[in-house]
Amino acid sequence: MTSPLLTPMISATPSPASFSIGPPQITRSLSTASLHALTDILSASPSTSSVQLPEGVVEVVREEGLRHANVKLEARQYKTREFALQLLECLRSLRVPFWSTAEIAPGNIKIHKVSGSLTNAVFFVSYPSVRKSRTVLLRIYGFSSASLISRPRELHTLHILSSQYRIGPRVYGTFENGRIEEYFESTTLTSSDIRDPTISRWIGARMAELHSVDIEVIENTSPQTRGEGNGWEIGAKKNVLSWLGPAEEVLALPSVNDTIRAEIDLQTFKREWNKYLDWLSTVDDVHNGSRRVFAHNDAQYGNLLRLQHPKDFVDEHRQLIVVDFEYASPNPASFDIANHFHEWTANYHSSTPHLLDPSRYPTYEERRNFYTAYLGHTAISGEYPTLDDGEHELQLVNLDKQVHYWSAASHGMWAIWGIVQAREDLERNVEEPEFDYISYAICRMAAFRREIRALGI
Repeated sequence: MTSPLLTPMISATPSPASFSIGPPQITRSLSTASLHALTDILSASPSTSSVQLPEGVVEVVREEGLRHANVKLEARQYKTREFALQLLECLRSLRVPFWSTAEIAPGNIKIHKVSGSLTNAVFFVSYPSVRKSRTVLLRIYGFSSASLISRPRELHTLHILSSQYRIGPRVYGTFENGRIEEYFESTTLTSSDIRDPTISRWIGARMAELHSVDIEVIENTSPQTRGEGNGWEIGAKKNVLSWLGPAEEVLALPSVNDTIRAEIDLQTFKREWNKYLDWLSTVDDVHNGSRRVFAHNDAQYGNLLRLQHPKDFVDEHRQLIVVDFEYASPNPASFDIANHFHEWTANYHSSTPHLLDPSRYPTYEERRNFYTAYLGHTAISGEYPTLDDGEHELQLVNLDKQVHYWSAASHGMWAIWGIVQAREDLERNVEEPEFDYISYAICRMAAFRREIRALGI
C-alpha cells in the first residue's frame, strides 16, 4: 500500500500551494525512504534485474523503446541555473513534447520540489510564461544503502502499461539517474468519492481494463517460462513470504514491547497463513473471480486521480487515472477487488488513519454495482462471453463468493507490510509517529484472523 501520508493532491498549477502530502499540517518526508526501500528490496523477482549496489551508487536504468539521455542531474542543485540548463538538455534530448521545440529561457523554468529522500526526489517542471506549455514530472533516483534496487521492473511495468494499454502516466524517457513522466491536471479521489455509485462503476471499469493486460508481457516471460509457478507467482503469496523475514527483524527490535509481539504473534500467523492457503486451494475457482490477472493490488483512493479537464471521452470512466504501480503483480482478480473493498473502510486523513472501520465495507448492493461495471468491461475485452440475465446473475454471485474467499489475504499481506514499514519509526524511537504502522498492522492482523475464523479455518 502506498503510504497513506504520501497521497498527492494534484491541481492544475504546480506550486507549493497546489500540492499537499497528506493533511496540511503533515509532511511525510522521513518515511519516504523506508517506503521506497521496502519496495525496492521486496518487489524483486526472478524476472527482475536486481543487484546489490555500493553505498552512494545509483543504477542506470533503461528500457527498450524509451529514449535515454546521457545526463546526470543532482537533485540538491535544483535551484541553480546549471541544473536548469542540464534539465533543458535532457528534455530536448528525450524529445519531450513542447520542451524539445520551444525557445525556453532557463531562468523562466519553474521547478517545484514535491518530495525528496535518499531513494527519490520528485519535481514538477513547468514554464508559466507560455500558456500552452506542458508540465512534466521529473523523478531523480537517489541511493539507498545496502538495498536491492528493482527499478528496472517498475520502469518496465510503467512503460508497457502506458505505451501498449494507455494505463497510467506516460514515461517520456530516462536519463542517467532518473526519468521524465507525464503530469496530470487532476485531483485525488477521497474516501467518500469511492463510495459514490457512479465513481465506483468507473473504478470497476478501470480495474477490468487493467485486468485485461497480458501477464506474460509484463513479466517478460518466454514460451518456455509462461504461467503461474513457472514464469511468475501469485503476488499475495510471494509478498507475504518475502516480507516475513524483515517483519521478524522489526519485531525483534528492543523498542518493540512484548505486548505488541504477543498481539501480532508472527509464529502463529505463519501457521494460520499456510492453513488458509491450503484451504484456498480447495475453493479457488480460476473460472470465476479468481482468474489470474495483472492486478494493481493497491486501489486505494489516493492512487486514483480524476482529471480536472477531461476530454469528451466516449467512456466516462476514462476520466479516472490509475497511478502508483509499486505493488502491481499477478494476482487473482478477486484479491484485487477484495483489497479495493477494504479501502472503503479506510480514511487516511482522519484522526485515526491507521484504523479500518468494518461498518463502512460496501453492502452487497454496492458490491453488485461495482461487479456489474467490472464484468461488463471484462466482457468487452473478451475475457467473458455475453451472458443472458440468469447467467449474469450467477456470475455476480460467484464473483462475490470468490472475493469473500480472498478477502483475508489482503488483510494478511498488509499486516506484514505494516510491521516492516514501522522499522524506521521504531529504530528512531519515535513516540508519536505520523502514521502508526504497528497499530495498522495489529488492526489488519485482527481482521485476518476474524475472517479466517468466519471461513471455518
